[in-house]
Amino acid sequence: MASLAAPSPRTAAPTLVSGAQALVQALEAQGVRHVFGYPGGAIMPFYDALPGAAFDHILVRHEQAAALAADGYARVSGEPGVCIATSGPGATNLVTGLANAYMDSVGVVAITGQVATPLIGTDAFQEIDILGITLPITKHGFLVRDAADIPQIVAEAFEIARGPRPGPVLIDLPKDIATALIEPRPAAIQRAPRPCPSTDALATAQALIAGARAPLLYIGGGVGIAGAERALRAFQARTGIPAVATLKGLGALPGDHPDFLGMLGMHGHRAANVAVDRADLLICVGARFDDRATGKLDGFAPNARIIHIDGDPAEIGKLRAASVGLAGPIDNILDALPGAPAPELWRAQCHRWRADWAPRYDAPGQGIYAPALLRQLSEAAGPGAIFTCDVGQHQMWVAQHCRFARPQAHLTSAGLGTMGYGIPAGIGALLAEPGATVITVTGDGSIMMNIQELATIRRYRLPLKILLLDNAQLGMVRQWQELFFDENFSEVDLSDNPDFAEVARSFGIEAFTIDRRDEVPGAIERLLRTRGPILCQARIDPRANVWPLVPPNSPNIRMMER
Repeated sequence: MASLAAPSPRTAAPTLVSGAQALVQALEAQGVRHVFGYPGGAIMPFYDALPGAAFDHILVRHEQAAALAADGYARVSGEPGVCIATSGPGATNLVTGLANAYMDSVGVVAITGQVATPLIGTDAFQEIDILGITLPITKHGFLVRDAADIPQIVAEAFEIARGPRPGPVLIDLPKDIATALIEPRPAAIQRAPRPCPSTDALATAQALIAGARAPLLYIGGGVGIAGAERALRAFQARTGIPAVATLKGLGALPGDHPDFLGMLGMHGHRAANVAVDRADLLICVGARFDDRATGKLDGFAPNARIIHIDGDPAEIGKLRAASVGLAGPIDNILDALPGAPAPELWRAQCHRWRADWAPRYDAPGQGIYAPALLRQLSEAAGPGAIFTCDVGQHQMWVAQHCRFARPQAHLTSAGLGTMGYGIPAGIGALLAEPGATVITVTGDGSIMMNIQELATIRRYRLPLKILLLDNAQLGMVRQWQELFFDENFSEVDLSDNPDFAEVARSFGIEAFTIDRRDEVPGAIERLLRTRGPILCQARIDPRANVWPLVPPNSPNIRMMER
């Protein structure tokens, strides 16, 4: 009898997934913990694949808030934030948030639905060329043509968004690609080596530092982006060189450090601007000579040679010629620079300027003085607190009068100046660091830009502390009209705003109002001790201005004072 042959082993059928499922899996592979989004027609396959994902979806109430919340999340967590929207108006509502992330070098991955590939270019319902629209405000964009490419595209998008100079990346996903069944291919990423400065360049920089009689550190947001705070603080400690910072550079050196002179620029401290004007060597670390920091560029640090240290080689010499440029990892460069002790006469002079021109908080009257309120709130909240700001006078007061122990404690829309940034950024910050005290400082103009996100705060029980400085004006515009447009106050009156405390309560959020200085201590205590979300509406003088102020097209040394 013939023997029976052993059956041949069966090859397991490949596991097929939809493009949308592959996208969820790719996000999980990147370690994503939260995404911010709003569903719609073309992105619906993703939402069909979403239940059971290893990350949480946060349903915002406007797509712009999704992008801004992802921005805030990224700044605090150090990982790219993710926002999701459908095609057409959903995608275009992300644009401001992507521009904000691009201007401030924040890693964001935006995923948009798109009409099916046969309909692209036919003016189909809710079709828009979001790839083309966002080309100038993203680091890179992908239009997915094959669902099998999704894992690789997602991996590349996160790699580009992370750096070395972070920024936003767009993935546009057509609906038919999202529903196609595929066997996904694994992703493979090769990281390019980062350039490092030559030993000759480092030696030149060291010689400039050793020979300087009035050296000054000019700190920008690139320090926090690169995670180079330790190296910066170590360099400053071994040299004692006084320091100033840009709006985004605040917190890289602790705000109460004796050698820190404060923020420079249009609304900078007098001590900081005078020190820049008198310096003979400016060591620029992670800053880009932005116009709000420099004022009239040919009058900025007129007597100083420049050492420019930056993670992005394109910034070296872009606006101001450098005596020596050092491009590469900022922490490695600072660690390789031994430096030299700052001359004691120069340090003593800087300390005198800091003391002589320290802000005063003894404003007359019984009304609430916003700088004093913010200083007291900052001290009471402590170094672990995170402040997120909207844009306007309150933004500058926060930068001038709050003290930050780390860059991640100060989230502000610096490059784009986006009104409506504060509350979504606060949502993102709370989810990135749940144990932190997060305080949003906003104005009565800015809060209306994304006030619908009070519903998001309530839904997820996020304990955001909101301080609304209400002057019934578009305060910064009114100030400029007063000073530079002959007091022609045009379209700045907001006296018909609603009762914001009542609005917050209608969203289910605790709220109260103050308008006297003696109410401030109790208000701060209530804000900080309340376990859930809370809004404090503080009514302030509508005529209050931010001082100092450098007039447009003027050098920083020409500061206008109160």
